[in-house]
Amino acid sequence: MNPFLGSVFWLLVTLGVLVTFHEFGHYWVARRCGVKVLRFSIGFGRAVWKRIGRDGTEYQIAAIPLGGYVKMLDAREGEIDPAQRHLEFTAQPIWKRIAIVAAGPVFNVVFTIAAFWLMFLIGRTDYAPIVTAAPQSLAAQAGIQPGDRLLTVGGLQVSTWSDSYDAIANALLSRTPLAVTVLGTDRKERSLVLPLNRLPAGEDLGQYSDKLGLSPAPPPPVVASVTPGDPAALAGLQAGDRILRVDGNAVKNFDDVGALIKANAAKSPRLSVDAERQGKPMSFAVTARMKSEQGQPLQWIIGISAPPAEAAIQHYGPAKAFTESLALTWQRTTDTFGMVSKMVTGQASTRNLSGVIGIAQVANAAAQMGLDRFLEFLGLVSLSLAIINLLPIPVLDGGHLLYYLIELIKGSPVSERTMIAGQYVGIALLVTLMGLAFYNDIHRIILPS
Repeated sequence: MNPFLGSVFWLLVTLGVLVTFHEFGHYWVARRCGVKVLRFSIGFGRAVWKRIGRDGTEYQIAAIPLGGYVKMLDAREGEIDPAQRHLEFTAQPIWKRIAIVAAGPVFNVVFTIAAFWLMFLIGRTDYAPIVTAAPQSLAAQAGIQPGDRLLTVGGLQVSTWSDSYDAIANALLSRTPLAVTVLGTDRKERSLVLPLNRLPAGEDLGQYSDKLGLSPAPPPPVVASVTPGDPAALAGLQAGDRILRVDGNAVKNFDDVGALIKANAAKSPRLSVDAERQGKPMSFAVTARMKSEQGQPLQWIIGISAPPAEAAIQHYGPAKAFTESLALTWQRTTDTFGMVSKMVTGQASTRNLSGVIGIAQVANAAAQMGLDRFLEFLGLVSLSLAIINLLPIPVLDGGHLLYYLIELIKGSPVSERTMIAGQYVGIALLVTLMGLAFYNDIHRIILPS
C-alpha cells in the first residue's frame, strides 16, 4: 500500500477503535447510572451514517473522524420534561457524575491492558539488545563497542532492544548521565556511563538519539544463504562462509559487505572476496551484477543473505501475559507522566510532541511490522488518550472532574460563569497544543533530523 494511503488508513483504524472504546465507556456507565443517552457519535460534524437504537439513542458516524462524543439528557442545554427529570445528567448524585466522566479514560486504560495482554499472548517480537556505536558519537566516547550486549540500563535489567531504548529515551529527555552494564564479545562485563549531560538543550528525542549514536548491531559478515545461479554461487561461496575482505578492504559486519560490494562494483563488477570456511582461508573471484530484488531499484548484488538478528520474543501464557501487561501499562504510565512533567518544567523540549500526522506515520509503520507491534501501538495511544483526557483542562474529562472536586469541597456546583470562562481557556490551550504538535509534524517532514 502507498505510504500516504497506508498512513491515512491506519490512522482511521486507530482513531476509530480507540475513540469508540473511550466513548463507549461514558455511554455504558451513563446507562448503568440511569442517565438517558441521546446520541453516541464517532467523529464530529455532519453525520455520514446514523440510526436510532431500540433504547432511543441515536448512533452515528460523523464526517470529521478526530474524536467523538456522547450526548446525554442535560438540563443545561434546554428544558427537560419533568417526567424525565430523573434521567437527566445534572440531577444525578455527584459520585455518579464522576463515574460517568471518568469512565472514558478508565476504559482506555482497560483497552491498553487488553492490547498488551494479547500482544504478549501471541508473542512480542523483538531483538536482543546487542548494540554498536557510531564513530565519534557519545556512545562511542563512553566505550560502547560493536557487539556489546546491554545487560542493565539505569540499574534496570533489560532483555530486548525495545526495553533498552525505552529506558535510554527517558534519560535522553532529561539529559542526565546514564549508567549501563554491557557484556562484550570477549564475554566480560563492563560498567559504563553514557554522558547524556553533554547533549545540547532544546532538541527533540530523534536528534538526541542521533547524537548518542547507539543502535542495534548489524549481523556478522557470515553468509546465511547463497542464491543459486547468482554470482556468489557461481564463484563457489557457500552458506556459513565468513567474509573477511572485499577487494582488500576488511569488513567488520554484514553491512560493510553490502556497502563495499555496491561501491567497488560501480568501478568494476569483478570483485575479489576473501573468506574463511571452517577456519580455512579462501579467495573467490565474484562478478557482481545489477538486479532488482523485492521491488527495489536496480543495485549491484552477488546473491548472498545476512544471518538473522538474534531474536528476543516475549511469549507468555494467559496468566503471565496478564501480569506482564499490567507491569508494562504501569511503566508506560510513569514514562508518560515523566515526559509531561519534563516538558512542563522545561527539562524536555516541546518538539517531542507529535500530532495527527506523526501518529498516522507511526500507525502505518507499526501495522507493517505485524499484529504484535500494532497492538502495542494501539495500547500506547490508548494510554496517552486516557492521560491527556485526565489533565485538569476544561473541556476535557479531567477538567470536568476538577469541577466536581471543587463541588465536593465547597458543597455547591461551580458557577456557570466560571465554567464558561474555563471552556474558553481550555479551548485555547487545546488549540495551542494541537497547533504546536502539527507544527512539529510538518517540521520533521520538511527538516528531518
